[in-house]
Amino acid sequence: MRESLDAKRRRARKIIRALKKAYPDAKIALDFSNPLELLVATILAAQCTDERVNRVTPALFAKYRTARDWAQADLGALERLIHSTGFFRAKARAIVGMARALVERHGGEVPRTRDALTALPGVGLKTANVILGNAFGQPAIAVDTHVFRVAQRLGLARSEDADEIHDQLVEVLPRREWTLITHLLTTHGRRTCSARKPACPVCPVRALCRWPDKTRIR
Repeated sequence: MRESLDAKRRRARKIIRALKKAYPDAKIALDFSNPLELLVATILAAQCTDERVNRVTPALFAKYRTARDWAQADLGALERLIHSTGFFRAKARAIVGMARALVERHGGEVPRTRDALTALPGVGLKTANVILGNAFGQPAIAVDTHVFRVAQRLGLARSEDADEIHDQLVEVLPRREWTLITHLLTTHGRRTCSARKPACPVCPVRALCRWPDKTRIR
């Protein structure tokens, strides 16, 4: 029988409580000290691990401190610094383009609205929500690869499009905890509900999970 929206919301609240208990240390994994640093780090994190990005950013953040610094960066030099994060040419162009837009449109400051953020080169909904939730303290769901996978396995959303997953989660999850829930789902995806070998037998939300392909104790 199809689960009603109210029933899904009740089950979601139970899932959140269980994940809070299982992962009390859940938080953003990227290192940053201001909104601009987080924006750059999030762009670099596309198709790359946060751990790798955190190894690259200290040298970057020491060299480029303001949006104007990034806007004036030599592409070749920047590409060499971020080479290990993958897709370095596209990322370098996106970062420089984003920074130029910050200088031209926002006086070098990172804007605090979703529409203004997503209007920046290289910034989509997920990146904008990372910034809103973690740099500005606004409730925001950021659908990364882990949230995309875990939300569907738990039966909280269903789509092949990350933005549609976001819109469905907005309808199910309590707004005041959107940012924390993002961290909980991401942490669960990294530590337990992995893509290839999910640890279903020890999963803290196994009884609440709708995924039919759970792994079993052999």
